[in-house]
Amino acid sequence: MKRLYAGLALLLSSVAAQAEEVTTYTLDNGMEVVVIEDNRAPVVVQMLWYKVGSADEPVGASGVAHLLEHLLFKGTDVLAPGEFSATVAANGGRDNAFTSYDYTAYFQRIASDRLELMMQMESNRMNNLRITAEDVETERQVVLEERNQRTENSPGALAREQFRAALFQNHRYGVPIIGWKHEMEQLDLQDALDFYDLYYAPNNTVLVVAGDVDPDEVLALAERYYGVIPAEENLPVRERPQEPPQRAERRITYVDERVSQPYLARSYLAPERDPGAQEDAAALVYLAELLGGSSFTSALGQALQFDTQTAIFASASYNGSSLDTGTFGLVVAPADGVSLSQAEAAMDAEVAAFMARDIDLERMESIRAQLRASEIYAMDDTQALAQRYGAALTQSLTVADVQAWPDILQAVTPEDVKAVAEKVLNRDQAVTGWVVATQEEAR
Repeated sequence: MKRLYAGLALLLSSVAAQAEEVTTYTLDNGMEVVVIEDNRAPVVVQMLWYKVGSADEPVGASGVAHLLEHLLFKGTDVLAPGEFSATVAANGGRDNAFTSYDYTAYFQRIASDRLELMMQMESNRMNNLRITAEDVETERQVVLEERNQRTENSPGALAREQFRAALFQNHRYGVPIIGWKHEMEQLDLQDALDFYDLYYAPNNTVLVVAGDVDPDEVLALAERYYGVIPAEENLPVRERPQEPPQRAERRITYVDERVSQPYLARSYLAPERDPGAQEDAAALVYLAELLGGSSFTSALGQALQFDTQTAIFASASYNGSSLDTGTFGLVVAPADGVSLSQAEAAMDAEVAAFMARDIDLERMESIRAQLRASEIYAMDDTQALAQRYGAALTQSLTVADVQAWPDILQAVTPEDVKAVAEKVLNRDQAVTGWVVATQEEAR
């Protein structure tokens, strides 16, 4: 088995050496341009990433970043409402947008000979949006309904919202991306325009173009369409309230009669990927896999689901793709007849046992090979590559950091995993939540 993993790692390493070709530029107005050349198909993806997300919103105006994302599909000085997406579709492409804590991104996937048209339209709505109070009212109702469907109608989503608000005591990561409902209801035209005028500027963006393109031609188009837009002189320094030292565990019981299966979840603060310092994040990727990545091979899955049949589900996860502090989480759903307190005790006992024993080297090599394979497969998805670079660059990482990440993952040792586990698995910087249908189940 060890020889098999070694052979697979050697094969994957030889393939990985064929890394994507990335060219970078910076326009005179401060816009960053990243070109990922891939000539295997006559397709291009344009992604425009704004370095602003929900965690950058003014206090009291939660949801404005996401609302503005919707409003950008309204009209401009030359495009009628809905014309942008209709034009993309008429040219055989597709487009969309998404908002996160750290960024707002817009993309089109289309035939490569249509790139100039996409740049012309995208650059136009960066600086020439035309929206009315009626547009804001319409889209506000749309996003409120989105919140109703995705959050208000989901006890799990409501519980996660409460857990995250308790985990982040000072940082805006504790505020939901879509916004608090009572604040969303108050957003108006001026809120949207103020946010747009301040943050939607070339010196606050990363343009990523991936696919069948020539880097020099992309630069020429970018200079023609984006380079003429003036920089925002009043763009604020991106500084956010940081977390104070956390000195006490928080516990929440969320009761909702719609809960069909009680479960417990624990979220810890964890290091994020930082420029030139991604080693802890890489070790946390392994820790999540070792503790709860697979029911059949993970520590929690093997112990709780199979050995003791204490749980019907157990998992661990790590999210370190963020500008500021990340999270590490554990989730356990108890089996019939097992209380949440018993399931939590079993989870804690297995985590302690994991920390006390040596890490299985064969399992480490298996994870290493899987991670290397996932990096190879990702090279076949042009949009995923564009998204990888765009997200990273809006979260303070560099192109060099993105390209170093696969090798950093491959260099993780069992000692690295144990060291980061000691640092992160601290109950004083965690929230433990129980999700139940009735108060009687909270025992």
